[in-house]
Amino acid sequence: MANQIADNSYTGTIKPFEPEEFRRQANLVIEFIINYYKKVENYPVRSQVEPGYLKRRVPVSAPHDPEPIEDILNDVHKDIIPGITHWQSPNFFGYFPCNFSTAGFLGEMMCTGFNIPGFDWISSPAATELESIVVDWVGEMLQLPNDFLFSGGGGGVMHGTTCEAILSTMVAARDKMLKKIGDDKINRLVVYCSDQTHVSIKKAAQITGIHRRNIRAIETVRANAFALTAEAFRETIESDNELGLVPLFLCATVGTTSSVTVDPLRQLCEVAKEFGIWVHVDAAYAGSACICPEYRHFLDGVEGSDSFSFNPHKWLFTGLDCCCLWVKDPTSLIKSLSTNPEYLRNKASESKQVVDYKDWQITLTRRFRSVKLWFVLRSYGVANLRKFIRSHVKMAHKFQGFVEMDKRFEVVVPRHFSTVCFRLSPLVCGGEEQVANDLSKKLLESINQSGKILMSHSVIGGIYVMRLSVGATLTEDRHVSFAWKLVKNQATALFFTI
Repeated sequence: MANQIADNSYTGTIKPFEPEEFRRQANLVIEFIINYYKKVENYPVRSQVEPGYLKRRVPVSAPHDPEPIEDILNDVHKDIIPGITHWQSPNFFGYFPCNFSTAGFLGEMMCTGFNIPGFDWISSPAATELESIVVDWVGEMLQLPNDFLFSGGGGGVMHGTTCEAILSTMVAARDKMLKKIGDDKINRLVVYCSDQTHVSIKKAAQITGIHRRNIRAIETVRANAFALTAEAFRETIESDNELGLVPLFLCATVGTTSSVTVDPLRQLCEVAKEFGIWVHVDAAYAGSACICPEYRHFLDGVEGSDSFSFNPHKWLFTGLDCCCLWVKDPTSLIKSLSTNPEYLRNKASESKQVVDYKDWQITLTRRFRSVKLWFVLRSYGVANLRKFIRSHVKMAHKFQGFVEMDKRFEVVVPRHFSTVCFRLSPLVCGGEEQVANDLSKKLLESINQSGKILMSHSVIGGIYVMRLSVGATLTEDRHVSFAWKLVKNQATALFFTI
């Protein structure tokens, strides 16, 4: 009874959606976001809060009565922004970018505004058909082989992330192989990658039912720029064959996460073809650069692969989330991922004349991502997208030049795109690799702790590297120059204390 009395205590009238009230509140939110971006350069790039900070700031229970949008936005400013690491700051150089644009933002508003699940054609024909058109557009921008496009018998789909793309293709590869050798042989299946491949392949293999002992992360070396060589790949396959195992899947990478290395696609695909291995090419970050003719050669050999993916939400100004996946044989995905309950049956699907994207992915429900990428492509055009990407590469080249002029530092791996991997040179650390690693780690932490810029790190072949990745939409030359000045000054202070 007490709860019933409490529920009846609010006497106002409120609707979940009312056009004029939406207009008023939306204008307030847009102004808030605009002001955030005007000030984002002034915030500490890495959040300075301690774990559990937010629990101490918000009420223990949800509000019983409605609260005005003005109060909510005040709390966002007061409580949420301090806990954000500002990925859109022009001084953010960590990980890989996940940049944004006016068009990407407005496209996301359209996606959210329509709020459609789009699981099959009949649920929203425009969502399905626009997606099929846009992935062909982008495939043509990348000069993908025609058999990856709908126009050539293949096809593309938009997932949320590369993790989903790898998992979906691995499931298709697994089922295709098990149909040949029998379901009872699943424990013999082997997945291949390099020790530089994104960790998502290991997660996908575990979900797919591949035993952990059958995941081969093949060692790479600095002499080969940490790329997976065809020779090492072949040797590993032959060893597995001798053990009676069944080679299944290779994930080759264009722009690895740690070292931004490019695996030799053509040679790897030739080896894989000999052994009937499904090849997936992951170009999550670097794929965006390959719309520029001068970088397209990094995809040479992709014609020998079975599937290819990259993330427009990383470096193509589209905003999270958007991953494009292409496959030569869509029926492989459909056979593995198709579901046809009675409540989803319809004439369009049964006619086999339409695409039902629910059968191209793990989940049933899906977002209208294509409208967002469509906005980006139409608003800027391919020519301007290329200019944006080239400007980031040019800034990274500038930073690399700074590093190479200072004898205290060295570039660890060749820079192909907009990410520089560097460290303190062992030559200024008594010739000791471990000392160089330890000091590089201390240097990076002091830089990030300052809040002035943010970089990330990795360990490649036992070498601790600092990674500066240019790609934030608001980054300009002056921010890269400032980043180098900070790195240089922090290094001087570090050496002064030892």
